[in-house]
Amino acid sequence: MALTYSRYLRLPELLQLQHVQSDPPEHDELLFIIIHQTYELWFRLVLHELDRIGRCFVRADLYGAIAGFQRCRTVMKTLVGQLDILETMTPMSFTSFRDRLETSSGFQSTQFRELEFVLGFKRPEAMRYLPEGDDAAVARVRRRLDDRSIVDHFRTFLEGHGVSVPAAVRERDVTLPVEASVEIQDGLLHLHRTRPDLVILFELMCDFDEGLQEWRYRHVKVVERTIGAKQGTGGSPGVDFLKRSLFIPVFADLWAIRHRL
Repeated sequence: MALTYSRYLRLPELLQLQHVQSDPPEHDELLFIIIHQTYELWFRLVLHELDRIGRCFVRADLYGAIAGFQRCRTVMKTLVGQLDILETMTPMSFTSFRDRLETSSGFQSTQFRELEFVLGFKRPEAMRYLPEGDDAAVARVRRRLDDRSIVDHFRTFLEGHGVSVPAAVRERDVTLPVEASVEIQDGLLHLHRTRPDLVILFELMCDFDEGLQEWRYRHVKVVERTIGAKQGTGGSPGVDFLKRSLFIPVFADLWAIRHRL
């Protein structure tokens, strides 16, 4: 049988994956499901790209890393744009089916936890929000917690370009959050002044970082606009918890030297 567009993309299966829980169906529940399913697909792609960027850093592939961050930054712009669509749903519309979500919550997104851990936002306590019964997904998150982050790989890349990486940084416990390093910042400042090719990469990394922070901010405001000060679905933390994650950079060393450039 010839391969067709529909068969290649598994469209019959894909279009059967949107099951509303409200009965009779609430109009906006389909929108809510599609937006979040689409997010999970984009998370999968970003994880795929960040894994490749990590390998590029290890083998000193500058242009591969540049291409990867260009793509990831563009995905972040798309994620922000999708929130514009979600904001067409009024709080009353969400309330009409919110109770049907029962114990489900975005805090249970295993891919988003993977993404946070890959980016160095290591919080072992976040594991408790993961859903029970999906052992394979939880194992993937645990592996991300135990693996080196993209920041650790970036520091390996910098070391190959003459930046002095302290032994304490190189040998740190990778299950803990990444912390900034003054020694690395001094090396980055030197590279900014002497390696314009690397500066292209550094600026793209800041672009990605800014895009992630923009998405976090917009996500918080959508949640606040929709549920206000209510507790999150499934008993998860609400807006106050999300606000604490705002403006925490991935590549803190790149941001710390801006005033010195």
